[in-house]
Amino acid sequence: MEILQVIILGIVQGIAEFLPISSSAHLIIFRDIFGIGSFLIGKYEMSFDIALHFGTLLAILVFFFKDFVNMIKEGFTKGTKTTNGKLLWYVVAATIPAAIVGVLLEDKIDELVRSNYVLICAALSIMGILIYLADKYNEQSKSFEEMKLKDAIIIGCSQVCALIPGFSRSGTTIAASRFLKMNRKDAAKFSFYLSAPVVAGAVFIKIIKGDMISLITYNIGAFVVGVLVSFIFGLLCIKYLLRYIKNHDYNIFMWYRLGISLLALIVLLFKGV
Repeated sequence: MEILQVIILGIVQGIAEFLPISSSAHLIIFRDIFGIGSFLIGKYEMSFDIALHFGTLLAILVFFFKDFVNMIKEGFTKGTKTTNGKLLWYVVAATIPAAIVGVLLEDKIDELVRSNYVLICAALSIMGILIYLADKYNEQSKSFEEMKLKDAIIIGCSQVCALIPGFSRSGTTIAASRFLKMNRKDAAKFSFYLSAPVVAGAVFIKIIKGDMISLITYNIGAFVVGVLVSFIFGLLCIKYLLRYIKNHDYNIFMWYRLGISLLALIVLLFKGV
């Protein structure tokens, strides 16, 4: 039964990490409200989240391996003279704001917000509406070639909001990109590119804290399954999201966010939480 719950949470992480629907909010809702994975408590819960995020990190690195190689190669040899070189340094610039705030405040924010389910549901709904507005009322006029450094910095600053579960890292970056008139495909791809250093940094910082390594080693079976499932579904999610947005808008994600928020609040009401 526990391994089935591990698989479900791996699927949730693999899908929600890259869709603009907030993976952190979904893991909290599924565990704390729906009771799936409720056996994960305390440090075990946190260390398992690290495993799931490691799986999605592998997915992004594998799927965009050639992109990252070209970005690194051209970024260090040609600087910002090429689109790939420019993108490398834009990713670096966009990562800095969330990295600074995350290191300074993530634990405090997590302590204050993680069990505030009403706030998490509100964040899910608000960001869903913002994604809808950003996508509906802005042209698709910018590609990576027209992207400027200030665009990258604005998108990077938007990631700070994602420290609150429900806002979503991919949701905030995609919404910010669309407000800046980037086309849907490049908005999604830049969000994916940004996820690599952000998730890698988060995983590294949490691993070096306390006894995370020993917890992972002690529960190696569950962690391996979690990593594999989140990796596989992460790859599938990236592939099909990029295919989906070629001919569709982001409206479905607003309706999904509103729906999952309402469902979570109804369950909370019946549980008397």
